[in-house]
Formats: sequence, C-alpha cells, structure tokens
Amino acid sequence: MRRQILLASVGAIAIAGSAFAADLPYRAPPPVYLPPAPVFTWTGIYLGGQIGYAWGRDGIDISTLDPAAPFFTTGTNPNGVIGGAHLGYNYQFPGWNWFSSSGIVIGLEGSVDGTSLSKTVSLFGVPFLAIRSREDVQGSIRGRLGLAFDRILIYGTGGAAFSNVKDDYALGDPFNLQESITKTRTGWTVGGGLEYAVTYNWSIGAEYRYSDFGRFNDFPFGSIASVPLARHHLTENQVQARLSYHFVTFAPPPVVAKY
Repeated sequence: MRRQILLASVGAIAIAGSAFAADLPYRAPPPVYLPPAPVFTWTGIYLGGQIGYAWGRDGIDISTLDPAAPFFTTGTNPNGVIGGAHLGYNYQFPGWNWFSSSGIVIGLEGSVDGTSLSKTVSLFGVPFLAIRSREDVQGSIRGRLGLAFDRILIYGTGGAAFSNVKDDYALGDPFNLQESITKTRTGWTVGGGLEYAVTYNWSIGAEYRYSDFGRFNDFPFGSIASVPLARHHLTENQVQARLSYHFVTFAPPPVVAKY
C-alpha cells in the first residue's frame, strides 16, 4: 500500500514539474549582429599621381629696333609627356542638388608636374634664327566643384597655373650666338574630369585642362639690333589619367551584440 502511494506521489510531482517547465519562457541564443556597411563619402584628404600628354602653342612675334628690318610672326607647338603628383581635400554636402541624392562635392587641389614639352622653330631670314621653347616643371592650385553619384564624381576645376619656361635662341651667320632665357610664368587654368572610387580608399579618374600663361617678352642678344625683342604668348592643353588614395574620415559603427 505504501509503495503504491509513493509511486503515485512521484508521478504527480513529475507531471507538475513538466507543466511548470512548459510555462517557462524559451530563451533562444542571441542573434549575430552584422553592422551596416559604412556609407561612401568623398569627404576627406587625398593624394595621388597623374600622367598624360600635353600640347601647346607659343605664339612669337620677332621685332627689331631697325625700322627697315623685317618683322616676323611665328610660333612653336611644344608637346610631350606630363606627369606628377597631386594633393587635395574634398567636402561632400549630401542631397544638395536636384540631379543626385549623393550631393555636391567642393574641394581644393594642388598639383605639380614634370614635363618633356619642347619644340624648335627656325626663321630663315637675315640672319638665320632658331628658337626652342621648353617647359620642364609646372603646377597649379585649383578649386573643384562636382556632382556625386555615389562612387562616381563629375567635376569642374579652375584656378592659378604656374610654369617654368625656357627659351633657347640661336642666331646664325654672321653672329653665331646662343642664349637661353628662363622665366617662371603665372597664369590661369580651367577644365574638368571624371573620377570613380574603386574602393573606399582608392579612386581612378581622367582630367582635361586648358592653361594660359599669358604674354611675356624676351630680349635675347640685347647688344645686337638685329633681334632685340621676342614677344611670346604661351597656352597649353593637357589630358591626364589619375590615381588617388583617400584617407577615410569615417569609422564603421561598433559591433554591439543585442540580447
């Protein structure tokens, strides 16, 4: 009899425990938190390099102090490879235009290039004269204004341009003289480009610019009345491919597990 009562009590306790366990809330393991990918932005400092081709026009007027001497109007077309480095800063205003939800990008950029631009022109007057125009180093400080379409940036650019100009003069028979005159010219430049961000840090692009370094005068062989004045006007076109590294200015959100 006691055994039956004991078995009945154990059974009742087991049933009650099962019912109580069924009433307890189920605690599943916490879900794995995946942080959202950071939103791409053009804001930040960047630096990189560029290489391309440039072609120009150096219009030259040759005059003398002698009214009876001939007046020459000529020019050279220097061209060659151009390449160097650039450093800049962009700031993106999200949603500040009607064309793209990514916004407007403004910036400031400085660049420096070494060039192989060179060309020689010869005048077979009396006396013979040859002029070689060269540019070995040039640079610019420019503003940039563009429209961002996520990782694509279309922009215009313009500002001040600088060039180290060298003109070599050779005066033939009967003088057989040579002289080289170097000047640093300041002018203006304007153009535009397209840039694409391959990753958050790296972008590639292409840019075209037109530069005008103004008018300037050379006085080669000043002691000879035959060629006292060479009046120049130097302009240039350039097309370059660009590669830039962007320093990321945002940090991904911290990983926080939610329970």
